[in-house]
Parts: sequence; structure tokens; C-alpha cells
Amino acid sequence: MTVREHQEQWEEQYLSPYASLSSRTRGRDREEGLCDIRPEYQRDRDRILHSKSFRRLKHKTQVFLSPEGDHYRTRLTHTLEVSQIARTISRALRLNENLTEAIALGHDLGHTPFGHSGEAVLNRICPFGFAHYEQSVRVVELLEKNGAGLNLTWEVRDGIRNHRTSGNPSTLEGAVVRLSDKIAYINHDIDDAIRARMFEEPDLPEEFTDVLGHSVRERLNALIHDVIFGSMDQPRIVMSPEMETAMQGLRQWMFEHVYRSDIPKAEESKAQQLIVFLYDYYCHHVERLPLEYRIMMERLGESKERVVCDYIAGMSDSYAIDQFEELFVPKAWKV
Repeated sequence: MTVREHQEQWEEQYLSPYASLSSRTRGRDREEGLCDIRPEYQRDRDRILHSKSFRRLKHKTQVFLSPEGDHYRTRLTHTLEVSQIARTISRALRLNENLTEAIALGHDLGHTPFGHSGEAVLNRICPFGFAHYEQSVRVVELLEKNGAGLNLTWEVRDGIRNHRTSGNPSTLEGAVVRLSDKIAYINHDIDDAIRARMFEEPDLPEEFTDVLGHSVRERLNALIHDVIFGSMDQPRIVMSPEMETAMQGLRQWMFEHVYRSDIPKAEESKAQQLIVFLYDYYCHHVERLPLEYRIMMERLGESKERVVCDYIAGMSDSYAIDQFEELFVPKAWKV
């Protein structure tokens, strides 16, 4: 019996009857031989972790555009915090932790430079629209490995596609990530906003903090415990009505006082205009696109608008700025 088979046997004996078992995955689009060491969802987790799109998340905005300071969240640190919360919940509920982690690590791979500001402008200017959750699936199915994709299992791709608020994941592991994403960003965005001196902890509405807690630590602890105890031995992932109402209320307060505030959005119009310039330039100069994107047009029949959008969406904040300077900012003449 291989190491993988031992682990699959352990899953069948120990995990919840509602967990997704590695040995019963709906499989991959392209059939592959099984690994002798790792179950299928662990292989997916590893592929995401080693992908180029995952590494680029470290230079992509979470909320604050180009913050001065080492401790503001980036898209990568957000992803890691989602993964930690989701793994804690999954382990307590005896769900498949490998599947949970793979979905969590991959859920934001398709995010644009400059956070949701970049997503909004690409959605406006691209003829087919743009949504980061669909782009994340496109990244793992096609864009990684020069058009070959990562060939992930169906369950991981389903969880990535459905992590949004309106999503409906097919697995409990996906449902855990969907909730963990919100738990993570509401609380770490509060922490970043306090660091940016936008407000102080006592300024948060007491009607919500009296339920959730009066610090990031207290709120995370309360929300995670609530999900675990409400979902224990259940075929669904739930939050108590009181906690959910308070969390949604605090989320709405954050939209009004942080996400739409002038402080994190101070450079938003510049960032969006930068993306517009890059999009227009590459649509008129497709020969300047990297080879793998040109190949997608020639061999796969992808439209130039589609591949230009793919290229820009994959950029980090710093790379997008560098490309803009290279293309549009005059350089000093030297002898």
C-alpha cells in the first residue's frame, strides 16, 4: 500500500461523512496518473503554491493602494489569512483540510493590480466584462504553464469560482472558504484602517462590536467558534443569525467608512487610468505582448481583447506601473 493510499484510508475512517474524500474526486479535465505519496487535493494545493500567479499576489493591493509601511495587507497576506481561518474551521469539523487549503490559496489568483479598483475598470472596458473569481478559474485552467493550466480537480475549481458572496460551492470545504474570506477581510481591513489612522477601535459601532468583540482577536475568535459550533455534524456550513447580522452590519459600515473613503482610494483614479492606457496600447500593439499570450491568439483563437485583459490582470501593481512608465513616460536623453 502506498503512502497516498494510507492517507486516503485515513480520510475514509476519520473525516466527517460530509467531507470530500480525495479518493472520490470528480477528477481533472486531463487524466493523470496518481501520485504515490500525495492525495489529489494535496497535489492541487502544491501546484497552486508553486505557481507564478500565486507569487505575484505579494505585490498586489488588498485595500490600500501603494501603502507606505511594511505591515499593511497585500493580496498574498490576505490569502494566507483566509487559508489559516479556513483550515482551523475545516480541521475542527473533520473536513478535508487539503481541499480547503487548495481552494483558499487559489481563490484570488485572478485578482487584478490595484485591488477591486483594477477589477472595476477592467470590467468596464473589456467587452466581455471581468470578474476576479472567474479569472481565477481561467488562471488555473489555462493561463498557468504557458496555456496548459494546472489541471486541478473539479472540486478545487468549483470552490474557487464560488467563493464570492453570491456563490454556492458544491462542497462544504468550499463553503468554509467562502465564509472565511469574509471573516478575514473584514477584520484585517479594520486592522489596516486603524493603522492608517482612519479611526480607532472605539469608533466601531457598538451594536456590532458588542456581539462580535472589541478587538480583531476577539472578533476572529467569536466568528470562528460560531461557525464551528453551528456547523458541527451538519451537512452545511452556517453562522448563527445574531453573528451573521452583526458581521454583515460591520461589513456595510466598512464599505461606508473605509472601502469608499478618500484615504485608501486617494490614488484610485490614477491607477484606473493607468490600466485604461495599458489596455488601449496593447490592443493596438499586440506584437508587444509576451509570446505566450500571442500564442493563445494564434493557436487557441482567443481574441486580442481577451488576452490583453489576461495580461493586465496578471500584472502586479509594481509591474503595471513599470510598464506604464516604459511606454508613456519620456526618458532623459543621455550622450
